[in-house]
Amino acid sequence: MSDRSPYDPAFATLLLDSHRRVVGTELCPPEWSDDAEAAAWLQDKAPFGLLAHDLSADPEFAYANHIAQHCFGYTWEEFIGLPSRLSAAPDGQSDRNAFVEAVNLRGFADGYRGCRVRKDGSHFWIEHVTMWDLIDTDGTRHGQAAVFRAWTEATAQV
Repeated sequence: MSDRSPYDPAFATLLLDSHRRVVGTELCPPEWSDDAEAAAWLQDKAPFGLLAHDLSADPEFAYANHIAQHCFGYTWEEFIGLPSRLSAAPDGQSDRNAFVEAVNLRGFADGYRGCRVRKDGSHFWIEHVTMWDLIDTDGTRHGQAAVFRAWTEATAQV
């Protein structure tokens, strides 16, 4: 488990800057005056879910903002270190893996919609998803991040 704070200014900068460089657009309009304020805004006020996983052999979540925590039903402490593959049900793994592979090939992918599973086993859809490589200004890859701009309840087990 990481000792990273959900309010880490350096990680917020990595999320925002890598999205701009890799995807070619701003993740969101700036609403802050410094990196610490950006970190707090992304964690507590962003109107979208934001997740990131690391580069381990079985990638683990390294970041989850408040909306992502709410949607998935995990606290920060439960989310960080959780294998990211557990965010999708076993029958949804091929779809999730194909999206991750598209990111591996291009650096980012967008337009994704996928069914996800909560801590309690219930399902929901994440929609309007963009996933990108977390690459710092030196070109070092730190993992991948995903933003989902909409989510809806799954009306039946998927």
